[in-house]
Amino acid sequence: MSQLKLVIMAGTVLLAYYFEYTDTFPVHIQGFFCYDKTFSKPYPGPDDTSKIPPVLMYSLVTAIPTITILVGELCAFFTKAEGTQEKTIVTADCCYFNPLLRRIIRFLGVYAFGLFTTTIFANAGQVVTGNQTPHFLSACRPNYTALGCQSTMQYIAERRACTGNPLVVMSARKSFPSKDAALSVYSAVYTVMYVTLVFKTKGTRLTKPTISLSLLCLAMLVGVVRVAEYRNHWADVLAGFFTGGAIAVFLVTCVINNFQQMQPSPPPPRPHRPESVLGMPMVTLPCVESPLEKLSGPQVRGGGGCEARLRSQKEGLRYTPLVSYLNPLSSFFSQREQVPQTCMLRAPPAPPVPTTTPK
Repeated sequence: MSQLKLVIMAGTVLLAYYFEYTDTFPVHIQGFFCYDKTFSKPYPGPDDTSKIPPVLMYSLVTAIPTITILVGELCAFFTKAEGTQEKTIVTADCCYFNPLLRRIIRFLGVYAFGLFTTTIFANAGQVVTGNQTPHFLSACRPNYTALGCQSTMQYIAERRACTGNPLVVMSARKSFPSKDAALSVYSAVYTVMYVTLVFKTKGTRLTKPTISLSLLCLAMLVGVVRVAEYRNHWADVLAGFFTGGAIAVFLVTCVINNFQQMQPSPPPPRPHRPESVLGMPMVTLPCVESPLEKLSGPQVRGGGGCEARLRSQKEGLRYTPLVSYLNPLSSFFSQREQVPQTCMLRAPPAPPVPTTTPK
């Protein structure tokens, strides 16, 4: 199972790399209308010149959840009572993990998997749709005279219509959904759910709401900046928010069970002893003698029927008539017996009284 998890994680990282840094998956080429004002916003420059550059955003997306989970797990581990701490050591194929280390690796591993998954979803959407950014025409620099544009209703579908830098033009064709918005919301929602479900604050009720709202505001700020700098449309940002939030909620609720400790499976219930089925000892049950027991009396050692049962009870043994094993219908006939016979020990016959005849 551990090898399978490593293979899945490696495949996810490799797929995210191919989407981000190679041309393995070509971008869909969409046309545009001449002089379209929707895509005629000024070119804001490369992403490194943004108010929230990728280096800063990726650092926050990586550092904030990691620090939060480390601090939360350490505090929860050292503040637990002695009797409630997990005592067992989890063993793998080649390693021994402390319970604290196991939880940290589990939560951070799932978070990293979701981070690469969000990147794959966002890049796949951008490659498949090929929607242009608001500054697409500024980056494309089409030659309207050569294209014969005479009205704004004329649609240009020629692949070689752009004269700008090919790398910048290709980047301007990746707008839907916004990858930065998706990653920021994924990180914020995952961290907020961890703070809400794991942190235990005593004496104040505003600590967790304050931390949660601050993280969500930072994620929303990333989307606002992307729209304000004409790098994405509002629809692109909203789609990114939905993608990142959905992946975070799914991983927390369905994969790591709301950050709760996995409970061991309960042991199978022990079979009840036949003596305690009715909640009373067997010696207090009425003794009912069926016709089949009368017939099977000679076949049982020491006789059959009530006498043998009472004899076995005196000796401290449990008596089971042979007919219950040989014939399963004995219980059926015994239930149809209307008048039960009470078992009694017969007293030995009294010695004969000598009779005297009168002389």
